[in-house]
Amino acid sequence: MDEWLPIVDKNGNVQGRALRSICHNGSFLLHPVVHLHLFNSEGELCLQKRASTKDIQPNKWDTAVGGHIGENESIEVALKRETFEELGVENFVFQKAFSYTFRSAVEYELINVFVACYDGQINFDEQEISDVRFWNFNEIISMKGSNVFTPNFEQEFDRLQEFLMSEKLSIFPDAFYTQFIG
Repeated sequence: MDEWLPIVDKNGNVQGRALRSICHNGSFLLHPVVHLHLFNSEGELCLQKRASTKDIQPNKWDTAVGGHIGENESIEVALKRETFEELGVENFVFQKAFSYTFRSAVEYELINVFVACYDGQINFDEQEISDVRFWNFNEIISMKGSNVFTPNFEQEFDRLQEFLMSEKLSIFPDAFYTQFIG
């Protein structure tokens, strides 16, 4: 199903709209998305394995939640909607981490990155995702560059590490930082 997406500038200001199929066909129209890095209280990072039917990066491990911001939809509403649709998670506290632009071979995205701590039940959408599991940072670091993760996740993971080392967030328990920093 095709959907209308907002076209934005690098600051997220809406400049127009275009169909998803146009945004993903090499037009490189900048469109906004949300990503959620979902941690458990032990500092492990939840990743999703993209279904084999996905048109971009099938069968690769990726950010726990990632999706488009719809036309006339706020970033926060899109984040909550995507998290429920993909993982079945409704009640979670999140914090904005950073934003950046990412250009792949077929699209150009303004990525709004959020983090959350969650130890509850996950019921993922089996049409979109083939598996979900928590990874410790050493596992991820050792697998980088082996074609297991999406290129976007690998790049974003580096930014995420820098962010977590520079910020102590109230949404994470103290034990999280003990595990993360060592």
